[in-house]
Amino acid sequence: MVRKRRTFTTEFKLEAAQLVTEQGYSIPQASRSLGIGETALRRWVNQLQQETQGITPKSKALTAEQQRIKELEARIDRLEREKSILKKATALLMSEQMQHTR
Repeated sequence: MVRKRRTFTTEFKLEAAQLVTEQGYSIPQASRSLGIGETALRRWVNQLQQETQGITPKSKALTAEQQRIKELEARIDRLEREKSILKKATALLMSEQMQHTR
């Protein structure tokens, strides 16, 4: 029988990690009380600690600030790609215009 992988919401992960970081639970205590694996909880705690230090996570962010940073970084990437396309289009149009004026 195949065991289905469980998924957790960002809010659940944040609250679980805060049990350890803010309320003084140990990772084994918190994982037992929540019914989750210690490895997953340890990963969430490490991610939360990194996020509070200002390190942007590679996975989905837990804190609202880091979520906003990820959104803004994605927007910057999109705008830079658009700008590059516009530069190339302008150069192409200018070269065509130069050829027609000769």
